[in-house]
Amino acid sequence: MPEPHRFGVIALSGPPNAGKSTLLNRIIGEKISIMSRRAQTTRHRILGIKTLAAAQLVFVDTPGLQRRPPKGLNRVINRTALNSLADVDLILFMIDGRGWTPELEQLFAQVARAGRAAGAGAAGGANANGDGGANVNADSNSAPVILLINKIDRLKDRARLLPIIKHSAELHPFKQIIPISARKFSDVDNFLNLIAAELPEGGPGFPADQFTDRSQRFLAAELVREQTLNLLGHELPYASAVEVTRFEYRGDNLLHVAVIVWVEKTSQKSIVIGRGGRQLKAIGQAARKQMEKAFGVQVYLEPWVKVQSGWAGNAAMLRTLGYLEEERA
Repeated sequence: MPEPHRFGVIALSGPPNAGKSTLLNRIIGEKISIMSRRAQTTRHRILGIKTLAAAQLVFVDTPGLQRRPPKGLNRVINRTALNSLADVDLILFMIDGRGWTPELEQLFAQVARAGRAAGAGAAGGANANGDGGANVNADSNSAPVILLINKIDRLKDRARLLPIIKHSAELHPFKQIIPISARKFSDVDNFLNLIAAELPEGGPGFPADQFTDRSQRFLAAELVREQTLNLLGHELPYASAVEVTRFEYRGDNLLHVAVIVWVEKTSQKSIVIGRGGRQLKAIGQAARKQMEKAFGVQVYLEPWVKVQSGWAGNAAMLRTLGYLEEERA
């Protein structure tokens, strides 16, 4: 008798810069979530869909959680991360090889409560502020959690994993504890089979050739933001964003994309543009190459930089850039 088909939604959760987007891109085999060394590169909820012979896995890449985010954009991002845990079948919580800290345990407590509330439905009542103790026991309404200990390739002594695994098992009854290196992941098939075994039976929810729910327009904005992060590093203020104002195919092999990089101060605009426009030109060239690789057509990219003071705390701007719509969804 053949194995039953399985289908489920899996949340990738954890602190900023844990490697969630790297893992998602490796699993899907496509670049659907941007990456940089800056913490909280991911700001939106992004679906990655992996179809296997006997299962379809829908991964939700969530923004990195902060313990007590300030108001404005960071608060919205935190809510997006917690809201993404609603109605999931499984949570993959990711830490790195440095192990647990008291703050990280508190973040996990938020995730475990949100996952339990999702399983319980209206009776759950997750606390979005995350107050309370870090030790969280599973119950019948909990979404099961698998712990991923990432970046083990950076450990000189793998024996350092043993106390981390021991403490993790005492912290929460994880379904599994799996040390991985998302950057050098070579055993993706076995990993996916382990995940699929935890999912409920059910037919696929998406066409077999679909690998994300995000549009090319969304990805274009993200690719520009990725290059601003990579090329400017910590010179670029966190309160910057990218808006696509034109996304137009011209014939079969040319795509015209116009974007605005929003910053909060005139001095920040100068940083993004650079002397003689060299920095903005480099950002545009790098982003254009990524778009051409992703979309398979020639891209004409037109980048602009504009100033909007306090945009990260402005509800109208956050709605224009897609953050508040996502929060309500």
